[in-house]
Amino acid sequence: MALFNFGKKKEAQAESPACCGGTVSKASESGRCSAPQAEKTASCCCGAPVDGICCVKVLGAGCKSCHEQYENAKTAVKAMGLSVEVEYITDMEKVMAYGVMSMPAIVVNEQVVSMGKVLKAADVEKLLGKWVH
Repeated sequence: MALFNFGKKKEAQAESPACCGGTVSKASESGRCSAPQAEKTASCCCGAPVDGICCVKVLGAGCKSCHEQYENAKTAVKAMGLSVEVEYITDMEKVMAYGVMSMPAIVVNEQVVSMGKVLKAADVEKLLGKWVH
């Protein structure tokens, strides 16, 4: 009986929390969910294809810059007339699940779209405009 298995490592498939409470596997190269329909759409959330924005999250440590990014994201979403609630995540375990090492970060439809800088509300609107069809 071997106590250690040095020759073979098992690769863990990272999963990130999804906007509806499910999980989205990051095992695929695209970082998107593994639903068959996902390949045909711009993005997906919780295994279902999404046309537009289903969720917006700000990942942060609770510092002043991260709070500022959260407020700017909420302002941008409101200005665009989107019916999406911006979620603010400070739980480091959840933040690390996204692979984010520099905060604040913005996640749209479970995909990290910005990290390491505070974007003004107008810049967040431009960023989100790429997701709205």
